[in-house]
Amino acid sequence: MPGPWADDNYEIADHYTTKIGGLPDFPCSKSAIRPDLLRCNSCGEHLCLVAQIYAPISSKMLTVEERVIYIFACVAPACEALRWRVLRVQRPFTEKEPEPLDNDASASPSTTKLQADPWSFDFDDEDDDINLDDLGRALTEATALASASKTKKQSTCLDPTDKNSPISLRSRTVDDKAVVLACFYTYTQDENYSKSVASLSASVSSLNIKANESDGNEHEPDEAWEGESYEYDRALSADRTYLKFKKRVDLHPEQCFRYSYGGKPLLASTEAGDPGRCLLCGEPRHYELQLMPSLLYYLQEATNNCSLENWTWMTVLVYSCSKACAPSSKLESEGWIVAEEAIVVQTE
Repeated sequence: MPGPWADDNYEIADHYTTKIGGLPDFPCSKSAIRPDLLRCNSCGEHLCLVAQIYAPISSKMLTVEERVIYIFACVAPACEALRWRVLRVQRPFTEKEPEPLDNDASASPSTTKLQADPWSFDFDDEDDDINLDDLGRALTEATALASASKTKKQSTCLDPTDKNSPISLRSRTVDDKAVVLACFYTYTQDENYSKSVASLSASVSSLNIKANESDGNEHEPDEAWEGESYEYDRALSADRTYLKFKKRVDLHPEQCFRYSYGGKPLLASTEAGDPGRCLLCGEPRHYELQLMPSLLYYLQEATNNCSLENWTWMTVLVYSCSKACAPSSKLESEGWIVAEEAIVVQTE
């Protein structure tokens, strides 16, 4: 959902920030990214950042905390190709291994005793005496360490001069003459999609089918052509797909993008495109997120240094590696993976 507008379209943030427009906040230096990835393949102009999404992954099999998706597009007036590019920038990770089950039924006498009665204490054993003063000091130190760790993790006010701050804040130079899209921040909101809305969409589609069938019965049988029936089926399917898309968008018309790692895309047309396979590991890509039509309105209204009149897309789908791969052989000099992922644009 759209949040506050940035005070300055060129303002500096970190790679944990999710935003629309502005300049990209890379976790590594810009020199670590191949220059051709940031230029249009058609006209050679610099690509503009459309969206920056901090997208960590946490599942039973893997955890990737340092992971960002960057969506770029060419907005040069002379470029007619409307090139798009999506980059996945992340740290390497190690897959989680399932914890082995302890099948050893034997246990030490002390363990067996505690399991038999966990609330029993043997006060006659002098070796088990507890020093309350030492315990109090240990608890105090543990509390102080936990509090300091929590404060450090939750702090969002980063000092650009701090050596431990992200490199984008420490050594980033801002080109205030570069063409950028209007910048604003976003917040997340879960979608409440009730079954009543789904049934309503299905009912409307059913009514359209019945209406078209009744219209067809008015014609003579010899006027029915097999080719026309094929085109009619395709048009009917397209109308149903777009109707579903519109119904979901109408629930939250201000939504800028939808995110569902490994979920199902909300298609605006039946031509879903082919995202292909990951260029690094060869595994299939899966759906991760998509830009929504309201983003067009926000950017067209607020962007002054470039024209977006030729942007007529309905949704922009982003597909990424299903394994979130980060092969060590592809690591950049600063320990980050920069992978180009697939993007599918559905137009009107």
